[in-house]
Amino acid sequence: MGKQTGWLVYNGALNSAKFNEIHEWYRQTAKRKNLALELVANQELLSVIENGQAVVKWDKRIPYPDFILFLDKDIRLARQLERQGFRLFNRADAVAACDDKIATFQRLAGKGIRMPKTIFSPLMYEGTKEKNTSFIDLVEQELSYPIIIKEAYGSFGEQVYLVRNREELAARRNELLYLPHLYQEFIESSFGRDCRIHVVGSKVVAAMMRVSETDFRANVTNGGVMRPFQPPADFCELAIAASEQIGAEFSGVDLLFGQEGEPVLCEVNSNAHIKNIYDCTGIDVTEAIFDHIIQAVGK
Repeated sequence: MGKQTGWLVYNGALNSAKFNEIHEWYRQTAKRKNLALELVANQELLSVIENGQAVVKWDKRIPYPDFILFLDKDIRLARQLERQGFRLFNRADAVAACDDKIATFQRLAGKGIRMPKTIFSPLMYEGTKEKNTSFIDLVEQELSYPIIIKEAYGSFGEQVYLVRNREELAARRNELLYLPHLYQEFIESSFGRDCRIHVVGSKVVAAMMRVSETDFRANVTNGGVMRPFQPPADFCELAIAASEQIGAEFSGVDLLFGQEGEPVLCEVNSNAHIKNIYDCTGIDVTEAIFDHIIQAVGK
């Protein structure tokens, strides 16, 4: 078999040095694996319905791919590519389920995954108003303060909030009224502390703990400090189960620490960043990702 060609599809609007470094990192790893990896922005791929068929068009100077490493969250494009028969890593459904935190918890419910108690905000059409406080009353009946509020779409912990009383709850709800969001049990034993476990296939390949002394969120972007972490067996089992059940072939699974030290799911990331885990542990997750792709494409 000759050298295989893949595309790394990324969002062309994210043209910062941070993202460019990551894309080049993947390209260099692919080269070491005897793969040719083309960096392709989502704007370079034209999704078209033509003659009743879903097709994707591109500049034919870009070679036809044997596989696509899909590092964007452009779900419509991902599905269009799959309709045309391309093999995506990760698949469109997995990316969509990870990108939407509500979809994540719905997908994993009933699968034996330990998760915080979670309430989804009902749909509100923009311009409409709530007639009473019945929803807030119901949230207070189900959850004790403090309460976590998360927007369905967000990264780096920037759309996650902690409210400590009814006044704060009502104010934050009013801000997010027309956005999909959820209300969640606060895992107090994990205040400012979580772990990120990278799963590839059915294996844990790297893990780190993140700790913040100043914020309930442990994200490094919010000031958290990374520490190497050897996850216990139950943490590894939950991370692998969550990744598999959501349909991801590689992922970064964030786990909280329960009252008795047990793992509790926080979220699953289909496009987990690779630099922080490398800086913390020295493990290059891209090596395992491409090994998995080579094995999967070769079947």
